[in-house]
Amino acid sequence: MKAAPGVLAAALLLLAPAWGCARKSAPVAAEAGAPTRSDALIAAGNVAFQQGDYRLAARRYAAAAVHRPDDPAAFYGLGMALSRLGRDEDARAAYAKARELGYRQQQQ
Repeated sequence: MKAAPGVLAAALLLLAPAWGCARKSAPVAAEAGAPTRSDALIAAGNVAFQQGDYRLAARRYAAAAVHRPDDPAAFYGLGMALSRLGRDEDARAAYAKARELGYRQQQQ
């Protein structure tokens, strides 16, 4: 039995904080009280995503990925936004990158 696309999207949104958009541990700079540029871009992407502006959210997450190419949260957010824009192949690639980076971080 296939899940309806809306149900799947809703489930992913509910699980997003557990999978990467919400950080489990803050980077060293953020712990010192100075959020990184990447953190600010991800936060802006989250706001745009919540407001339904998926193009802006994708741009913010992509910019965060440029600033910190090892950040799985940036790539996961990018995947969520691209998925909402109907760019499924690009979204899958972003999810795969987020998964790879998250796995690498767990191994360290």
